[in-house]
Amino acid sequence: MGVAGASESCWPQAQVSHLVSFSTTHQLHNKSLSNEENLKLFGKYNNPNGHGHNYKVADTVHGEIDPVTGMVMNLTDLKEYMQEATVKALDHKNLDLDVPYFADVVSMTENVAVYIWENLQKVLPEFFIK
Repeated sequence: MGVAGASESCWPQAQVSHLVSFSTTHQLHNKSLSNEENLKLFGKYNNPNGHGHNYKVADTVHGEIDPVTGMVMNLTDLKEYMQEATVKALDHKNLDLDVPYFADVVSMTENVAVYIWENLQKVLPEFFIK
């Protein structure tokens, strides 16, 4: 947690982060390309049997420190949001087979990040979404 200084309202702000880890498997494959084009584009990562990754995701929220609680956000709540939006949704899953989002989206790391952000937007309190 780092203190970011005073806001315009002269109330201190801070940021709180939580790190989660999860493991997945996937095949890099774009359905709109031929098998040959996919193999040329993605190489060994186009293996029909897939390959795995261990991911780490840090989520950081920032805002004014609540004068009553002394918190920007309850860390227990942030952990639960991350568990719901990330670990529960992705851990030990085949992204292409088990996660409907990736039925038509190539399961590249960038798209995994978009998926996580979209899931977090569904569970985080509105004032943390920017």
